[in-house]
Amino acid sequence: MIGDGMGLGQITAGMYMNNNCLELERCTNIGIHKSYSADDLITDSAAGATAFASGIKTKNGYLGLDTFGRYVGTIMDKATSKDMATGLVVTSTIVHATPAAFYAHQKDRDNYEDIAKDMLKSNSNLLIGGGQKYFTRRKTDSIDLIQTMIDSGYTVTDYFQNDLDQFTFPEVDKLCYFTADGDPLPVSKGRTYLPLATKKAIQFLKNKRKKGFFLMIEGSQIDWGGHANEADYIITEMLDFNQTIGDVLDFARQDKNTLVIITADHETGGFAINPGSVMGQLKTAFTTKKHTAAMIPVFAYGPGAQLFNGIYENTEIYSKMNALLFNPN
Repeated sequence: MIGDGMGLGQITAGMYMNNNCLELERCTNIGIHKSYSADDLITDSAAGATAFASGIKTKNGYLGLDTFGRYVGTIMDKATSKDMATGLVVTSTIVHATPAAFYAHQKDRDNYEDIAKDMLKSNSNLLIGGGQKYFTRRKTDSIDLIQTMIDSGYTVTDYFQNDLDQFTFPEVDKLCYFTADGDPLPVSKGRTYLPLATKKAIQFLKNKRKKGFFLMIEGSQIDWGGHANEADYIITEMLDFNQTIGDVLDFARQDKNTLVIITADHETGGFAINPGSVMGQLKTAFTTKKHTAAMIPVFAYGPGAQLFNGIYENTEIYSKMNALLFNPN
């Protein structure tokens, strides 16, 4: 689980605006990762998520490529090859940098239409997020990627055809559900789908393959609140992500064989809680509208969670996941 832009300031604000409590407190194994990229002390989401997905430091803007532009495999690729089900649930578009790092291989994170084509090669079982327009109203070619998805075995639907609250996921192998034509709305403007979509995703994936599943869930817009320097935006997105974390931890507690990892790719905004703050009413400030180089907390729960204690490079998150998933002994 990735809270994009979620540093300690964002976590603290969410906690103090939620009766001094977050679901993260259920995780007793906590570490810190060094978020810098190969070419900058301050990473972007493309390089940061590529570190998680592929275990390498790369250049800002690169997705699934090393610093020389060479293809690198992802943990989702490997999970698929090892007969695990895979999925993505995000509150951005599904072609945005963080989710794209788990399946795409591009030198420019803004090449959304090329990233959409890469997605078709991933064979992910489940995709939930915005960005339908990059598949239907393309500017770089006339390909109907929705039809291409259907031809390759996906069932494709969207928020207009099926309201998520009422939608029962069909018994199919591969499903894509678009939550928006472009960017999904913020929580403050009515978006509510992340907790429900996550619960439905787990139910959809958990028995899909005998060897289990790999699911990446992103609270994407915590980052957008940081870029906007809007504390309320950050906090509402944090609390939405918090509810989702609680639901995932509930599943892991009952399942007893699921590892949950919660972290961020970087911190956004240099977000601080200033003097004069009281519980439930915070005075906040920002140092930038960009990312910062702050180290990032990592929370883990479930089998192997103790491996995530300590201070380490962001690439070690891949290494630890890889060892636990594919070399458990």
